[in-house]
Amino acid sequence: MKIIISPWSQKLRNGKQNPKNYPYWNELIAIIKQNPEAYIIQIGRGDEQKLEGVDEYAFDLSLPQLKELLMSSDTFFSVDSFFPHMAHHYGKHGVVLFSKSDPRIFGYPENLNIFKGLEYLRSDQYQLWEACDYDKDAFVEPEKVLEAIIEANNL
Repeated sequence: MKIIISPWSQKLRNGKQNPKNYPYWNELIAIIKQNPEAYIIQIGRGDEQKLEGVDEYAFDLSLPQLKELLMSSDTFFSVDSFFPHMAHHYGKHGVVLFSKSDPRIFGYPENLNIFKGLEYLRSDQYQLWEACDYDKDAFVEPEKVLEAIIEANNL
């Protein structure tokens, strides 16, 4: 099973950590890798952190290369970034991890959109991300991500 991981959202102009960046990737990857058929490819920019447990890194791809990789994958895991929008455009489904942005606005119904709760959403969903502080507590823990996947797929 070929899985794309798109772990990071764009760097903020003010140098602060992007509030969209999921803090539990290494733990989530370890859970995914319990399935011996899982083959994980991390995409992103070459200056981004490489995650532990990933089988392959595909950094700095052009849009045609990224499309080709996406279309050859079985699914994806991503933060709220451009990647779920691209996947939606090409009809690919995956898991999107939200923190302070509202999946009812920015998510797609074909994806499993996971967020912790309404109380963590920012009050102005359209404000610049530079005005928002990072909050690790706004993210669903990896075990609960797995529970959501199991529940959504009636496993």
